[in-house]
Amino acid sequence: MQVLLDNYVAVLLATVIGLLLVASALIASRLLAPFSTSRQKAISYECGMLPAGERVRTQVHFRYYLFAILFLVFDVEAVFLFPWAVTFVGVGQAAFWEMVLFILILGGGLAYAWKKGVLQWR
Repeated sequence: MQVLLDNYVAVLLATVIGLLLVASALIASRLLAPFSTSRQKAISYECGMLPAGERVRTQVHFRYYLFAILFLVFDVEAVFLFPWAVTFVGVGQAAFWEMVLFILILGGGLAYAWKKGVLQWR
């Protein structure tokens, strides 16, 4: 029971220290950083040119967000696939079939995105 409590104390201590570090960084930033509100700071900045005409406020098409989400999905796949590939020999047959199922699910997601035309640049 004592070993279990020691583990919880270590996690609690790490959590408290982490929260204190984050809180102190936020407070120090608020106290030490120069803040000024002016009309010049509210203007959107683009390559040093002042915004003029219709391009003052541009909306980003939702297709960019879909590309970003697809990138994240397949980036996460790589994060899971690499350690599995490194330990492939020792993981056993069940882990192999679980990874096959994981890749099939991701492939199904890619096929769905392809069918919906998300990957076509228009």
